[in-house]
Amino acid sequence: MDWQFIAGHYSLYITAGWLTLRIAVVGILLSLLIGTFCSLAQYLKIPVIRAVVSAYIELARNTPLIVQLFLLYFGLPKLGIKLSGEACALCGMAFLGGAYMAEVLRSGLAAVEKTQYESALSLGLSRSQAMRHVMFPQGLAVAVPGVAANVIFLIKETSVFSVVALADLMFTAKDLIGLHYATTEALFMLVTAYLIILLPISLFSSLLEGRLRHAGFAHSV
Repeated sequence: MDWQFIAGHYSLYITAGWLTLRIAVVGILLSLLIGTFCSLAQYLKIPVIRAVVSAYIELARNTPLIVQLFLLYFGLPKLGIKLSGEACALCGMAFLGGAYMAEVLRSGLAAVEKTQYESALSLGLSRSQAMRHVMFPQGLAVAVPGVAANVIFLIKETSVFSVVALADLMFTAKDLIGLHYATTEALFMLVTAYLIILLPISLFSSLLEGRLRHAGFAHSV
């Protein structure tokens, strides 16, 4: 292991890490918005929208992100639509992540007793108020482990962003390997960078899940 090489090039990974984090954070937020809408459409069984959402989820979950990125980056220009690499990465992450978040949130909602929804309606709450104040908070609490797992999964999926010419962590590692043949050092810094990003998220999600279970919020009315 050439520690001098690592000391001279680790700053490249810091720059790439910030780019990866920025895209990941925005993409995950978009995924949560899409997933929330889709989960509600499925839970409330809205006829046409539910069918469209189901088709979208199956398409997104059964095609690799790298294929989706290729279609966005190389396919759309054939139709006269040209997106930057960062825009393609965000769209791809939101498209894929939204489907996974939708399934997790739908499962969380399904775990909440429907009698609570009916009780909320009988107390005078509207359907939207019952979902917003009664069902969704409890469903989200149940879905926390799944949401956290999806967040980690989506951050790891950023490793394919290099195919759309983004100087992310994987791009930086491949670049150093190609220029300096420092495979061990480049991969060591890559693994370290992902650990620095993902380990705090994993620990925080475990802590949050434990507190929710201890408080019994996931099963409260």
